Formats: sequence, C-alpha cells, structure tokens
Amino acid sequence: MHSSGKPHDEAPWSVGFCDCFSDMKICLYSCFYRSKLRKQYRLKGGCCGDCMRHLYCEICALTQEYRELQNRGLDMSIGWHANVEKNQGLAMAPVVEKGMSK
Repeated sequence: MHSSGKPHDEAPWSVGFCDCFSDMKICLYSCFYRSKLRKQYRLKGGCCGDCMRHLYCEICALTQEYRELQNRGLDMSIGWHANVEKNQGLAMAPVVEKGMSK
C-alpha cells in the first residue's frame, strides 16, 4: 500500500459515471421492466412516466418496484426465473429490442 492507504493495483473505471446516454439501449432498459410490472398488476401510470422516473430517480424507481414485488409475495432472494417457476401466472421479463447502432 502507498502511504495514502490505497492499494497499488487500483485502476480507473473503464466508463464514466455519467456516460449513461452513450448506450441508450441499456440506459432505458430498466423502464421497460417498470412498464411490464405496471401492466401486469394494473398499476397507475404510463410509459412516459416510467421512463421519467428511471431517468431522474433510478434508485427510487428500483426501490419502489422491488418493494411492490415483495409485497405481492415474490421472494427476491431466489431471482426472477425461480419466481416465474414458483408463480406460474407471473409473466417473463421483457425482451428489449436492439438499440441504436453506430
């Protein structure tokens, strides 16, 4: 270790923290899950609001979705596919179309 207390082998991130718009198909991926969740359980809202919530407060949107699924009896520790097997009426995760290309 250096005198600063940091290990010798630390490396920088390969992408910037605010580089989310450089890969749009990943940037808006989570809002598709919110839309699917909202439609499946007939929750209030719309596609535009789903995207805006994930764009401006991703952590709040993910936390709300996580807690909604927990409150509906899903066991978040076993993962999506195990919950689908356990709850036959549960829809599969959405398939995201190819995003923009260079």
